[in-house]
Order: sequence, then C-alpha cells, then structure tokens
Amino acid sequence: MKRYLKSCTILTFAVGIAVQPVYAEMMTSLGAGEGQVSIVAWPGYIERGETMEAFDWVTGFEAATGCIVNVKTANTSDEMVALMNEGGFDLVTASGDASLRMIAGRRVQEINPALIPSWGTLDPRLESAPWHTVDGKHYGTPYMWGPNVLMYNTEAFGGNAPTSWNVVFEEQILPDGQSNSGRVQAYDGPIHIADAALYLMHHQPELGITSPYELNEEQYAVALDLLRGQRKLVGRYWHDAFIQIDDFKNEGMAASGSWPFQVNLLQGDGAPIASVIPVEGATGWADTTMMHADAEHPNCAYMWMEHTLSSNLMSDLSVWFGANPAVPAACTDGRGMQNAEGCTKNGFDDFERIAFWQTPVSKCESQGECVPYYRWVSDYIGVIGGR
Repeated sequence: MKRYLKSCTILTFAVGIAVQPVYAEMMTSLGAGEGQVSIVAWPGYIERGETMEAFDWVTGFEAATGCIVNVKTANTSDEMVALMNEGGFDLVTASGDASLRMIAGRRVQEINPALIPSWGTLDPRLESAPWHTVDGKHYGTPYMWGPNVLMYNTEAFGGNAPTSWNVVFEEQILPDGQSNSGRVQAYDGPIHIADAALYLMHHQPELGITSPYELNEEQYAVALDLLRGQRKLVGRYWHDAFIQIDDFKNEGMAASGSWPFQVNLLQGDGAPIASVIPVEGATGWADTTMMHADAEHPNCAYMWMEHTLSSNLMSDLSVWFGANPAVPAACTDGRGMQNAEGCTKNGFDDFERIAFWQTPVSKCESQGECVPYYRWVSDYIGVIGGR
C-alpha cells in the first residue's frame, strides 16, 4: 500500500502545480444555515430511514440545523464528475478516482478544517490523504473507506471461499459442477481496468507492474486482453448496486467484484452470499465529502461535514454499508451499532492490502509515461462493446 500512497503523492504534487492558485476563497467563518444542502452521493451513503427505519442520520440533522438534505445518487465516479461539472450541488462523496479530477477541474474548493470541530478525531491515515490534499490544502472531509470485495454465492462454491480473483477472470468449472461462464459480473466503469492490472501484478510479475493505476503501453495492452477474455464470461456489467443484488438473488450469479453494501443487504435477506479479499489483494475506495466551488449553501454544507464525523453516524454507516469509518472511535466507543469486531470484519486492518482508486495520468512515478485516464474510458467502452 505504501507504494500506492507514494504514487498518489507524486500525482497530487503534479496536480497541485496545475491547480494553483486556490480556485475559490476558503471560508474562515460560518453563518446561519441557508435552509438546505444538495449532495451527490453513492447509493446507501445518506440514509433517512426509508430503506430501513433503524438507519437514519438525516432526520436529526435537519431538525437540529434547519438544513433540508437533498440527495442525488450516482453509481460511478464518472457520473459524479459529470454531475459536479453541471453544477447545482453543494457536496459530493467522491472516491479517489474522481477527487483529483474535480480539484484539477476547479469543481471543488478548499475546505477549512478549523470550521469542522471534529476534524481532530479523523483517522491519521486519511486526514491528509493525497486524494483530497493538494500542496497541504484540504479539498474535502474523509467519510468512509473499504475494499472492492469478491462477492460469491456460497452454494456455487460448496461452502468454501474462493482464494483468487481467477474465478471472475478465467473460465473454469466451479465447485457446484457448473461453468462460471455467464455467471460472473464485472464493474461497469473504466476503473475496473485496475482490477485486471492488480490480478496481473500477482500472476504475471514479469510485466513489472508496481501500481494498477500506472500502466505503460505493454502492461495496459495485457490488461485489456485479460478484460476481453473476461467479457466472454460476464453475465452483466453492473453499476447499480440494487440491480446486482437482484441478479444474485434471481439470476444465478456466482461471483463478482462488489461493495460490502450489497453483501450486507443480501445476507440480511438470507441469501447464500459471502465475500473475501483474495490472495491478490483488492482495489478499494476512500471517499471524501467535497464542496462545490460554487456551492449555494456553504454554511449548511459545513454543518453536514461536521455531522458526518459524529461517531454514532460513522458507526451506523459502517454497519449499514459494510465499510470503515473515517473516525476510528466509531468502532469502539459504543455510541452506534458498530464494534471492534465489526470493523475488523469490514477490513479496518487491511488498509495496506488495498490499492485505493486514483485517477491514471500520463506522467507517473513508476513508468515515466503511463496510459492516461481518457484512454481507459474509451478503451473500456470498447471492451464492453466487444472490441
């Protein structure tokens, strides 16, 4: 993981040069709330008790602040970037493959930690993480993080956890005696190329890949070939968490990269589902609440960022989403539903095994010259389309 963080740091430095001076003047004091706040968020991240009554961290906030929370869900980082480019939102819960793009694109503004009283409770591993910190300036408040797990049907695997991502990349007969062809899924986003690269790091070390987000032309070509082979196995490219849940319930899916969110909901419904981080490790996400450069409701936005760091919210969200809180005390202080054992189950101790999402750029540390993200976008569309 250290090499990924180092790579992110170099990337951040390069972006930092490009984005100076600061795009929007950092706020130095707060005023009264404006009555509402509009947020672009991943599904399941902002709950008001409508999905399950026990999970509600919006109603109390609205009553305490007078800021009505409006949420627009987005299923991919590219969708989040597009929505923030359009404007009309105050906040976004951005993953690392989107955050630096929005900083470089002047879509988000520097935030002032002094206006967030609970800032000091943050996990030190996230407080100044390179996916939201540029030249020492913070462009967001850490929220949640976790791995992209290998979700699998326990009946298809005879009750034994798969040990490798090969079950979604290579055709094979599964323990239930049936082929995996047509029974696996893959993420419908260009960042999935990194999952292929991570697999190749372990199984073809002669390629010399040191970061799944920093690929030269040869490494990139091999990753695309692996994904073209995977296409023959894929029953669906997923981006909607709830459609994936339905597919695993009703369409005979056996294995897929997924989020702990889907795993938890499926297990809660009694489905024969489990998850694992295989021997190759996993990609993952560390999400940050970032404020739009032209936020119309900045006071409510700051109030929401402070609210997100309350350990009871972090604790309940950790249970609900199967992710890890940005405030470590949320695992142990008993203010919410989570406990130390649950955080361990969610991968709190696996930080070093996760290759956190970041935006691929042409000037990279490990290769000198790497394939940039715009190529990932167009080429992955081609892979899905059979090219």
